[in-house]
Amino acid sequence: MEWPEIAHRIASGEDERTEFKRELALAQLGRAICGFANIEGGVVVLGVDGAGAIVGVAADADGIQERLTNFLQNGCNAPVRANCGRHRHDAGWVHWVRVPRQRGFEPLRHGGRVWVRRGRSTVEPSPVELQELYNAFGYILTEEQTIPAADVTHLDLQAFRAHLARQGLEIVEEPQPAVEDDLCNRGLLAEFDGALRPTLFGLLAFGKHPQSLPQTGNFWIDCVAYGGNDQAADVILVGEAKGRLDEQVQRALGWAQGLGRFERYEGLQRQDTPLLPLAAIREALVNAVVHRDYAITGSKVLVEVFYDRVVVTSPGSLANHMSVDAVRAGGRTRSRNELMANYMFDRQFMERRGRGWMVMKKAMAAFNGTEPELKHDQQSRFVSVTFRL
Repeated sequence: MEWPEIAHRIASGEDERTEFKRELALAQLGRAICGFANIEGGVVVLGVDGAGAIVGVAADADGIQERLTNFLQNGCNAPVRANCGRHRHDAGWVHWVRVPRQRGFEPLRHGGRVWVRRGRSTVEPSPVELQELYNAFGYILTEEQTIPAADVTHLDLQAFRAHLARQGLEIVEEPQPAVEDDLCNRGLLAEFDGALRPTLFGLLAFGKHPQSLPQTGNFWIDCVAYGGNDQAADVILVGEAKGRLDEQVQRALGWAQGLGRFERYEGLQRQDTPLLPLAAIREALVNAVVHRDYAITGSKVLVEVFYDRVVVTSPGSLANHMSVDAVRAGGRTRSRNELMANYMFDRQFMERRGRGWMVMKKAMAAFNGTEPELKHDQQSRFVSVTFRL
């Protein structure tokens, strides 16, 4: 890209493909570069103010070009393919960075965050935009895919050994397989780009801090209680159930139990009734975290408590084309995430496979004579279970 084209862009003003910077500020530059690279590409011009007036960059021109080159290599989560240029104007040096649209394993990030270009602004994408962006990059996350930002130190090996012991496997007598071989054989590690990296299953079942990485940051249960019957009502209590799969369920259950109980009297004796039967809410939570679609990276499992109902929503469609009628009839289960399902079965959080809906139905019938309601929205890609209070 030569100076006449840059001069034309300056005269035309900022738009979705052009951004002006008065001087070199690496934080702002990083956001702009990621925004252009993740969408349709664009040009960042240094030495031009927001009104389009050329003011020049006072610093040494060679030094600026060197800093730009270094930043393109090290300033984002991956090297950026871009071209730099400069021109000496009467007002001083004008520098530019031409950033083409880029596609790799995942979107570019700066400062640990994804940025996109929206009109004349560089912003963080919404959850829906973020999912579409990951899909555009071809990053379809399943339980067996690796997480490039993690390594074996992110796994809790003591928890893994305890898991093997629960299965009756010998973990003391020699000879024992090498730790990394054992982790690979059981789906916790896999090779990516010449190195062993934890899989999504490995992190969510045995990770030390599963939500600490960019790709896994939204994989937890969000809990909210409203002071009314819709989301327009005041929020009266919130909770975050993070951690491993079993810890998420335990913490969400604890949050729900902490909401209180119903009281009634028979004669002189008080009878306490929980908000919901434990068996029903547990089944809904376990199914939500095990069967959710982990390719939907911008959404969480959601527990919403209203005055008249509790709704548990899981991102994604029903697994493997299973129908609502088949679920209600207790049809044979079709796990989307088999390793996670086996792990939760081993942890005794899951009953016999395929009995989840029957367990919830029986528990609610005994509790208040109602039946859970199942909603499958294929267009918005979510599954929800509603329990009437």
